[in-house]
Amino acid sequence: MGFAKFMATAAGRGLRIVAGLALIAYGLLVLHGTTGTVLAVVGLVPLGLGIFNICLFGPLLGAPLRGSDLK
Repeated sequence: MGFAKFMATAAGRGLRIVAGLALIAYGLLVLHGTTGTVLAVVGLVPLGLGIFNICLFGPLLGAPLRGSDLK
C-alpha cells in the first residue's frame, strides 16, 4: 500500500509524467524508426496516467484507481 500512496502524491504524479516524457523523447530522438515510434506511444501511457492522476497499480495493491480518492 505504501507504493500506491506514494504514486498518489504530487511526487508520484511527477514521476509518472517525467517517465512518460523520457520514454517519448528516447523513442523519437535516439531509437528512431518503428521501435522508436512504438516506445513513444508506450510513453503516452504513464504521461496520461500522471496528468489525470490515475494509478493502474492501485487496485492491484488494494488502493483506489484515482489518487485523489486515497485517504
